[in-house]
Amino acid sequence: MSDNLCIVVLGASGDLAFKKTYPALFGLYKNGFLPVRTQIVGYARSSIDLDDFKKRISSKIKIANATEGQALTQFLEKCYYTNGAYDKPESFIKLNAFVQNLEGGVTGARHRVFYMALPPSVFIPASKGLKNHLYTTRGSNRLVVEKPFGKDFDSSKELSKALAESWHEDEIYRIDHYLGKEMVKNLMVIRFANIFFSAVWNRFYIDNVQITFKEKIGTEGRGGYFDEFGIIRDIMQNHLLQILTIVAMEKPVSLDAEHVRDEKVKVLRAMTPLAVEDVLLGQYTASADGSVPGYLEDPGVPKDSVTPTYAAAVFNINNERWSGVPFILKAGKALNEAKAEVRIQFQDVPGNIYGNVGRNELVIRVQPNEAVYVKFMNKQPGLSANPIMSELDLSYHSRYNEPKIPDAYESLILDVLKGDKSNFVRDDELDEAWKLFTPLLHKIEGEKIAPKKYQFGTRGPEGVDDFVAKHGYQRHHEYEWTPSKI
Repeated sequence: MSDNLCIVVLGASGDLAFKKTYPALFGLYKNGFLPVRTQIVGYARSSIDLDDFKKRISSKIKIANATEGQALTQFLEKCYYTNGAYDKPESFIKLNAFVQNLEGGVTGARHRVFYMALPPSVFIPASKGLKNHLYTTRGSNRLVVEKPFGKDFDSSKELSKALAESWHEDEIYRIDHYLGKEMVKNLMVIRFANIFFSAVWNRFYIDNVQITFKEKIGTEGRGGYFDEFGIIRDIMQNHLLQILTIVAMEKPVSLDAEHVRDEKVKVLRAMTPLAVEDVLLGQYTASADGSVPGYLEDPGVPKDSVTPTYAAAVFNINNERWSGVPFILKAGKALNEAKAEVRIQFQDVPGNIYGNVGRNELVIRVQPNEAVYVKFMNKQPGLSANPIMSELDLSYHSRYNEPKIPDAYESLILDVLKGDKSNFVRDDELDEAWKLFTPLLHKIEGEKIAPKKYQFGTRGPEGVDDFVAKHGYQRHHEYEWTPSKI
């Protein structure tokens, strides 16, 4: 895309665009990853003055020094804005004229990236409008689609079918920002570039795997939107399941995007759909002091809502590598801490001669404080011969002197520009993922299965510890990991 690039951000007046898309594009610009001849066109329904639009972009971008301030000024010169509808051909004809005017008399290829930071209700008309009126024949076209990719298997299939009528699969980039996170990308390297992990990455040595996502905040006024989806659709069906497939997949033939995604699909096809007995559901109530309202008190949430704000689920993968190893996924809002991590717990030491010995664990901390650490038993220093739990710790903030780890969106948009689809969701992968969750979601909503209540700021609903223990996880209560200091 070194000739000429136009990035069209649809939904440019929304929070997602201002908080994520434009800061990510600026990050790429200041680090020299955008082609010199790049134009960024914001498009939305709202009528916004260009100066006001640029001020809103600036308000969400943090500037560390004068050099970055100068880079921001230059970046804003590449930003434009026009408004129109998402379902009217004349609006897209007008948008195309706007883009062509910016491209001017450019010779050579004219590449276009269309970033749909839009609500699902307008995905289909917007994608058709883009294909019919802005599709360039003088370069490449790439369509970036934000989640949610439907609400169940049927709605997802309908969306995929509609996109396929206008766009080739190799032009569609379904973006799940968790696949752009540093430690999620690192999972592939940890697994396939270290022989000692490869040797034990199977049912003979691993007892269970936990993948956890915790947020301290609740829905905070967004309850009306969240209630349509719930924590299972919002976090588990996409973010956590994507991580699971990377942890469990076989080594791909190469790092080619299709080879990587082929292996992820094989994992999904070896899994059985969730049943009610495989999950524990929760919904948060007000904080202990009453200062933070409960989920049902959030404006827009029906008073009889059974939408879970917490879910724990266990999956089994029916293949030679993982048969009998539970994969426990946990996700929740309004909890005691914010973190996302992968925790791989190994089996007990055969013929243990030391008594109270904890299990080894490999932990990949996705956020915050990116880290990889291994829990292992070590002799207590001094005259004692007692084994104690310690760790081999690779905390990124203390080990590396690299610049700040880029935002996930920055990493993924760069992948779009490079044409690397390995960190994006393929259509058949999406189908298989929804098959695992759709029967459970329909049963919960159809039978209005009530989630267990838990107080805002706690670890989740009663029974969470018993749930993970039932599936094999053993907690070593005398140990707590503390990130290493700089």
